[in-house]
Amino acid sequence: MHLKTIFKSFKNRDMQKRLLIIVGIIAIYRFLAHIPVPLAEPTKFKEIVENVINSTDFGGFMNLISGGALTSFSIIMVGLSPYITASIFTQLLTKAIPRLEELHNDGESGRRKINQWTRIITIPLAILQSIAYIFILRQTVLAGNATALPDATMSGWVVAVAAMTAGSVVLMWLGELITEQGIGNGISMLIFASIISQLPQTVSTLAVSIGDTSAGALSFFGMFDMPINPTVLAICVAMVFASVIILYLLVKINEGQRIITVNYAKRVHGNSSYGGVKSILPMKLIAAGVIPVIFAIAFLSLPAFVGQILKSANTAPELANNLSTWFQAPNAGSFTGETWQAFIYPVTYFALVVAFTYFYTSIVFNSKEISENLQKQGGFIEGVRPGHATEVYLTKTVNRLNLFGSVSLGLIAMLPFVADYLFYTFAGVQNSNLSIGGTGLLIVVTVALESLRQLNSRALMVTYDEYE
Repeated sequence: MHLKTIFKSFKNRDMQKRLLIIVGIIAIYRFLAHIPVPLAEPTKFKEIVENVINSTDFGGFMNLISGGALTSFSIIMVGLSPYITASIFTQLLTKAIPRLEELHNDGESGRRKINQWTRIITIPLAILQSIAYIFILRQTVLAGNATALPDATMSGWVVAVAAMTAGSVVLMWLGELITEQGIGNGISMLIFASIISQLPQTVSTLAVSIGDTSAGALSFFGMFDMPINPTVLAICVAMVFASVIILYLLVKINEGQRIITVNYAKRVHGNSSYGGVKSILPMKLIAAGVIPVIFAIAFLSLPAFVGQILKSANTAPELANNLSTWFQAPNAGSFTGETWQAFIYPVTYFALVVAFTYFYTSIVFNSKEISENLQKQGGFIEGVRPGHATEVYLTKTVNRLNLFGSVSLGLIAMLPFVADYLFYTFAGVQNSNLSIGGTGLLIVVTVALESLRQLNSRALMVTYDEYE
């Protein structure tokens, strides 16, 4: 990473324009997160919804990903999950249907058509999810406070669903605008902004908890007591220490790559000769970046979401309770006794991260296309025949890298759950919420590294003329 080059590129007008556009879009996104759905009196309803959402780990995590839009009952409450679900669906179809795979391999025009279909599929998914969110929150709120919501009319439902669907579509558009600037993935950066926006509130909550000495104060060598809660302080120190370890491991894994040397045959045309040089083909340890984690979270949220709908509708109560219990992010207290349900979510999460790493890498790294391009340009890997043999070699290499990379990424995603278990076992702390904070940290660090890498590439492009 060339920090000097990055800072130098800030003088470039094009770079300044791109960065200002991204900052402006994120500011618009945060503004939209505070516009309430026209369904009830905003202030009173927000207080009730906030208590309902924060009472469960699933609700707290979804609120973290939405940047507080869930507790605000904002028009972007549905967020990017419909678009992410539509992306998973179209990418699965691309691999399953040969005609779509051919369209994907046609180049930019084919990919544009697939992206357009993804946008179209997003709209009905956003409508369904908007209806489900309103239904769940209404039923939950009415169960505890029947006067909080007026009777909803058909026009009220239509306006609320239309506002939430429009908010989801606007987020999809804003994400694509960020991607077009060439400095990071737009969807990932919006989720990054959502998590970062909750940081001041988290720090404030921790500061209040550290200063709460109702259960005892920190004794300084037995001479006097400091206004600090020793248990909370120990937890905070452990969280910082764990965060530093995760940060170090993530940086190492994200920067890890296998360098393959590519030779180009020497060709003579008239009195001139071409080729006869060597180049490199870098293959990243985790080519998919943070996408597998985001996909896994989106996929895991569906069973719990369905369980909440069934529970609110009083339909199939046993199935609803099982889905809500099995697919809810466990906290430290969930590991009490010998219950096995608490391990369903972490194990499924790990398996999905590994599976989506393989799946998304197969999309972003096309061994067949790379081998064909090398053959057309007269390039070959030493000891490997051009064409099909090169494709097989690249496929085996990327699969070996994925095996280590995906398992490492999955284990890092599991560290917060292990920490939760250890906190409960040795300290008796049941509500550390490290699983939520750890997943957020995983997304933040990975997105930051990927965005910084793309920013570095853009900086090298705009400052290229300054090098002699």
